[in-house]
Amino acid sequence: MPQEKIDLVGPGIKVHSVVRHGGVMIHAEYVGPVACPQCSSEQLRTKDRFVRKLRHESIGTKNTWLYLTLRKYRCEDCRRYFRARVPGLLPYRRSTEMFRQEIFMDHRDGISQQQLHRTRRIGSATVERWFHDHLELKEKMFSSRLCPTVLGIDEHFFTKKQGYATTFCDLQKHRIFEVAKGRSEHSLHSALMRMKGRERVQVVCIDLSSSYRSLARKYFPNALIVSDRFHVVRTVIRHFLDTWKLLDPVGRKNRGLLSLMRRKSGNLHPDQQARLERYFEQNPAIGMVYKAKEELCELLNQKHRTQKDCRPLISRLLYWIDQLRNSPFEPLRTLGATLSSWRDEIARMWRFTRNNGITEGFHTKMELIQRRAYGFRNFSNYRLRVIVMCG
Repeated sequence: MPQEKIDLVGPGIKVHSVVRHGGVMIHAEYVGPVACPQCSSEQLRTKDRFVRKLRHESIGTKNTWLYLTLRKYRCEDCRRYFRARVPGLLPYRRSTEMFRQEIFMDHRDGISQQQLHRTRRIGSATVERWFHDHLELKEKMFSSRLCPTVLGIDEHFFTKKQGYATTFCDLQKHRIFEVAKGRSEHSLHSALMRMKGRERVQVVCIDLSSSYRSLARKYFPNALIVSDRFHVVRTVIRHFLDTWKLLDPVGRKNRGLLSLMRRKSGNLHPDQQARLERYFEQNPAIGMVYKAKEELCELLNQKHRTQKDCRPLISRLLYWIDQLRNSPFEPLRTLGATLSSWRDEIARMWRFTRNNGITEGFHTKMELIQRRAYGFRNFSNYRLRVIVMCG
């Protein structure tokens, strides 16, 4: 029997014997230092001995039970009776903390409660209770964290009954900082006020949401707001496709043409480019709209630019905003008004490299957490799992 396996329970445990019979039974005794919990005196008198049967961390594939002999003491100074406290073993527990940690790790890695019930001989409700206890313990470790300097804010769907939730992501360290129910300022006020160090935030990355922009200005006063490039480009493409629908309602329903119009011209094969050119020869107005879409998306996709490089880009952006706002098509005028309202945040995209793609990736992981649990009704439980598993 490896002695170092027993030492992990805590210091001061002396092993007397190990019996293998359907599992592993370890008979041991605590011989470590003992002091009175009330007055810390070491003037003690032994009054009784008793044995605690405990589940311990598995050895290989074998379930392990620890029969630990402890003593009951009487303090000679304060006359108090007490039982010895063992490191790694909390009062009134029938298992060691190492065994509880083992169950938590197994369940976190995807082993179901029923499987743990069959192999570890513990109840499914016990697995859930221990798992929740460890989640709360780990969440307390994160509760004292300060706000990150680069923060991503985005929404994701929670349930049909409770609606959406808002994700606050640390874009520098690639981890979830906080999850709050709702997406309006009224529903997020209490969660934002609990965040420590909001003045530390230097950059806030959001999509084209006016509510999130006003929220960032109010609760993160020292932060610069940066638009997420993916959402800006997607908005541009959507409005140009709506313009195409006005010009050619029949061609807009062609799935093959729709796929080609959405792509970048540089990503098309020669035969696909030839097909688009033939279509544009028959519809020259749509060809002009497609060319304008490509030029605007190329402008918005500029990255890693210095302050000097951004000056001509800003002039081009203002030119496109003016052209769109004077367009005869309603979707393009709407796009021009949107870009004009967000021109400062869009211009900052060229300077900052961070975006909400990290947050969207965590949303995929959060969906997997929901599927594994077959959905959540209690948002607090959902938040605990997300903070621990994505933090």
